[in-house]
Parts: sequence; C-alpha cells; structure tokens
Amino acid sequence: MCESAIDAVHPRFAKKPALYHKGFKIALVQLSVGADKAKNVAAAVSEIHKAKQQGAQIVALPECFNSPYGTKFFSEYAEEVPSGATCRALSRAAAEAGVCVVGGTVPERCGDELFNTCTVWDGSGKLLAQHRKMHLFDIDIPNKITFKESEVLSPGNQITTFEYQGVRIGVGICYDLRFGEMAHLMAKQGCSVLIYPAAFNMTTGPKHWELLARARANDEQLWVALVSPARDTEAGYVAWGHSTLVDPWANVVAKLDEKPGMLLADIDLSVVEEVRSQIPIRVQRRTDIYDTVIKTKC
Repeated sequence: MCESAIDAVHPRFAKKPALYHKGFKIALVQLSVGADKAKNVAAAVSEIHKAKQQGAQIVALPECFNSPYGTKFFSEYAEEVPSGATCRALSRAAAEAGVCVVGGTVPERCGDELFNTCTVWDGSGKLLAQHRKMHLFDIDIPNKITFKESEVLSPGNQITTFEYQGVRIGVGICYDLRFGEMAHLMAKQGCSVLIYPAAFNMTTGPKHWELLARARANDEQLWVALVSPARDTEAGYVAWGHSTLVDPWANVVAKLDEKPGMLLADIDLSVVEEVRSQIPIRVQRRTDIYDTVIKTKC
C-alpha cells in the first residue's frame, strides 16, 4: 500500500498506555566523541550502565556517537546494522542494564549505500526499531557553514516509531527536526514522546536548537528530547551541545551546557493528556480541507 493516513483520536477515547500515568525516567547522554571508535563505544556503554544505576528506563545517545561527524568520516566508520560491532555492543549493554537504548546514530553501510542510522534496543537487547535519517543536512550559509551530507549519504524513506512498555515513541535525526510534517505523522501514530539524536553546529545551534524543540512540542503536544554530542572546539565540525528536554506545554524542563554530561529527568505522560484535552487542536484540524499523510515507496 503506497498511501496511508491515521485519524487523530480525542484523548478521552484513546487507549491509555500501561505507563501513561506513571511516566518514566529518561537519560540523555551528551558524550565526548573522538577519533577512536572503540573508545567512543566503550564510553557509551559505560554511560548506559550509569544511567541505569540512577533509575533511567530509557537511555538516549547522541548523533554520530561512535565516530567524528563529517562526510569524510562516514565511510571509514560505517558498519552494517544490526550485525556491526557497535550494534552488538548496544544490544549487550541494553540487555545487561535492562533498559531501552535509543542508540544515537552510527554510519550504516548497506550494500553500496551509506546511511545515518539510529537503532533502538529493548531491555532484553532485541532490536526494536531502525531509523535512517530522512532529511539530509545540505545547507550553505555564506561565511558560516557549508555542509552536504548528500555527497556521501543516502536518505531513509520511512517514518519510525516504536512501543516500549506501552508508550509509543518517535525517532528523528538532527535535520529531521526541521520538518514539522514528520513530527505530525509520528504524533498521529500515537507518539507521546519524540527523541532526536542531533548535532547542530555553532551557527544553527544558537539560532534554532531550542526554538525547534519547543515548536515540535507545542505543535504536537508531546515531549521532545534532543540529544547532542558534547562540544569539541578542536573538531572539524563543532557541535552545539545543550541536550534538551521539552514538555508538551513547550517548557524547557531541563538542559545541559556544552560539556559532556547526562540529563536525567522524569517524563510525566499525564501532561500529554492534560495539554491535549485543554487545547484540543487534534480534533479541531480541518482535515476536510487539508491533511498530512504518509506516502511510502513501493
């Protein structure tokens, strides 16, 4: 089937997930990333276990956590998914810690193509979801930054959501955050939380990082988490950092600075219903005039 649409359901009639009123604790891990892949992966695994010890049930890693970010690095660091060494390490860490791991992104090799790919692992180490970055980062801001992922990477072609312990969660990667249609489709599929491993830079970060997180949270009335690598001023691509969590009222609940660190916070899922019932835009949209639908490639 090449086209589908999921009608919005009023929150009063929607089936409540098992953790709906309990919520869960999330950890956003802002890692320092260097040239040593094994060291990067080991640091991620260590932080997953630390997050578990502090009560996290879902642990999210940043974009390109196992490699430097840059078109010249993607081929060198690429692995197959899910059979590559990084995926095996994430699967094992998730199982050992008993947590859901949203595995940032890794450069994925599939045949002759390269993708920027996020993997999600449940508490038994099973692969729950795999998202390939749909919108490639091709920008040109004169005298600031020029970057073209499309020179090396291929785009993904699927919206990605997964369910963990009764909660539907959507995944996007970095530049995907700019596309409200994608967030809207994930919300229509029942998501209460969107997680974006991302690496904004020193030009776009100050301008749009928090703005876009709050916009997506406000538009779709859900939680939004952005997970960045830590800032390395010696790197060829300098990340903004500032991993951030925004609630369905579009309030910034917590954020880090630019240094390595871990953001631990409680996701209160009752706030999703609170906002959606008080400002019921989901049932007020004029879908008789306009709509947003998924068109999948056959």
